[in-house]
Amino acid sequence: MKRICLAAAGLSLILSGAIFGFFYAWVCSTMWGLDAADPRVAIAAMQAMNGSVRNSVFAPAFFATPVVLALTGLLALRLKARSAGVAFLAGGLLYFLGGLVLTMRFNVPMNEALALVSVPDSIEEARAIWQAYSPRWQTFNQIRTVVSGLTLIATGYGIWRLGRDLPGK
Repeated sequence: MKRICLAAAGLSLILSGAIFGFFYAWVCSTMWGLDAADPRVAIAAMQAMNGSVRNSVFAPAFFATPVVLALTGLLALRLKARSAGVAFLAGGLLYFLGGLVLTMRFNVPMNEALALVSVPDSIEEARAIWQAYSPRWQTFNQIRTVVSGLTLIATGYGIWRLGRDLPGK
């Protein structure tokens, strides 16, 4: 049981780190680059990226992170590693609400609406579309990035607590 819990903790760390890194990259490079580009290019590029993100590489980090964290937390609690269990469960709940649910509630509908837009020939029209989309989308992305970072911290703390609570068990 201890080995399973430690393996689950490792998987929790990988998934939490992957999803934090994914959202963080949008904050510190992708959206800044799109904002600096011709808005017609930005719209087309965002449509292409949103269309390609639904794949088997992205799905585990996006959808499985809260499940794996919850399972890790329950395993830790079963091993009487209460602090670790609470940390993993808290990380799972944080990401579920502030990452997965927030994304599905705000970012995904915005992406779906943008997908229906025909890229206009007029740069002014494209600029208006992009300016209506990008700042709001980025606000929600920044929230989910912070929450995912807190999830990663909770995961790291849970692993640290497992190391202290489980030796010799």
